[in-house]
Amino acid sequence: MARGSAKVKEEKPIEQTLWDAANKLRGKVEPAEYKHVVLSLIFLKYANDKFNEHRENMIANGQESFLEMMPFYTKDNVFYIPESARWNYIMQNAKQPDIAIKIDTALHEIEQKNPALEGALPDNYYSRLHMDPSGLSSLLDLINGLELQVGGDKDVFGKVYEYCLRQFALKEGKGKGEFYTPRTVVALLCELIEPYSGIVYDGACGSGGMFVQSMRFVDEHKGNRLNVSIYGQELTDTTRRLAKMNLAIRGISANLGAEAANTFLNDQHKDLKADFSLENPPFNQKDWRESNQLNDDPRWNGYPTPPTSNANYGWLLNTLSKLGQNGVGVVLLANGALSAGSVGNDEYEIRKRLIENDIVESIIILPRNMFYTTDISVTVWMLNKNKRSRTEKRPDGDVRFRDRSGEVLFMDLRQMGHPYEKKYIEFTEEDRAVVVEKFKSWRFDDYGTDYSDVPEFCYRATKDEIIEKDYSLVPSRYIEFINRDESVGYEETMEKLNVELKDLLIQEEQSKQSLLEVMKGLGYEIKL
Repeated sequence: MARGSAKVKEEKPIEQTLWDAANKLRGKVEPAEYKHVVLSLIFLKYANDKFNEHRENMIANGQESFLEMMPFYTKDNVFYIPESARWNYIMQNAKQPDIAIKIDTALHEIEQKNPALEGALPDNYYSRLHMDPSGLSSLLDLINGLELQVGGDKDVFGKVYEYCLRQFALKEGKGKGEFYTPRTVVALLCELIEPYSGIVYDGACGSGGMFVQSMRFVDEHKGNRLNVSIYGQELTDTTRRLAKMNLAIRGISANLGAEAANTFLNDQHKDLKADFSLENPPFNQKDWRESNQLNDDPRWNGYPTPPTSNANYGWLLNTLSKLGQNGVGVVLLANGALSAGSVGNDEYEIRKRLIENDIVESIIILPRNMFYTTDISVTVWMLNKNKRSRTEKRPDGDVRFRDRSGEVLFMDLRQMGHPYEKKYIEFTEEDRAVVVEKFKSWRFDDYGTDYSDVPEFCYRATKDEIIEKDYSLVPSRYIEFINRDESVGYEETMEKLNVELKDLLIQEEQSKQSLLEVMKGLGYEIKL
């Protein structure tokens, strides 16, 4: 380094600065609650920043007499902030022992004044936490220093919000973080199904990431947001609020049902027929219904009722039931679903009929360590109600679909992706481009690139080939492997054996209990 020169300190992005600072305050509330504490305060600051900016513009334009008229804000997609909810008032009282009550009141009044935020903000949340006022005050001081309206970047808050959601999911790790699907996975799914216009559905919407990426896709491809309608459902009330807030800050209207509810037991969109569905439900969900529940549910529509032991095929049939005549849906499932069950088993029969009815369009294996809730490799199931030839109008020109009736495209992406956060994998834009290029060359008539199978990457299988392999959808049974092991088969087999072992242990325990009851009825007291 030349004498007299100084090393320039690299400035961190605003989202990382916030996270690093806020993370130092962890431990003052329960880990599961912390994300709601931080994100709601960031929202409060952001809403106030936008409100103040709009207010200054009104003054500059000689509209001082309209400063307290709500329609002059909402017409420009700016949330109106009542006086007792304004950031200056909050900061003036930040050191007071009742600051939690004041924050709760502020959030309540903002929600009351802005219909788009109905059900999005915490209800009497900070008071119930009994958080140490000094810790809450420190967090307010930290957020007070943030500038969430930066230059020409209109989505600074969106980036901060998304970054924090990811970091919270990373911190909560295995068994937690179900509210968040990694952004690069969602981006790939959107690029594959291309939700330009129509109804988009997610029956396990978490914090709304699928919807955010869908709208991002529309924006990037010069579509019109007004042509897209969002419908979703989420089981957990606090996560549903995260989703509503996540969408509201981006001006995305959505129908998330009347309440947080179980998609299977209390379907909020029974008559919906969507053009697109994107779902990342809980993997291998056990005991998702009682044995006497949902046996005649219309969503099964001629398919066997999915077993109570695992909801994977329940999610597949729920998605299928929500698709219109040309609908396309993607569902993320654990690899065990690819060949679950044997002849006569409900899962086997459902998969067999999905294939015979020509519903499965593509099966895509993702790399391991992409998800924060599990380290296993995960499968993308792409379902399509109409694989035949047709033309679709798009903002950037009409597109003709090639007739792919009787075919399934298998893709193995386990050698793709790049590491981040030491132990996780994510897709780069270049990775996604390779996958999308290959998929479109197979699916579209006039794409310009001819499709061909590639060893260790992709294979176009016919229905007859799949029937010959007893309706297995394990990609390694079709894709040619030359230089590496067919490990997906091993992973799938071990997962299947683990599930079967657990079922046997449960059956053994039930048999013991039955024997004890019988012996007790005969007057014998025994211990097993």
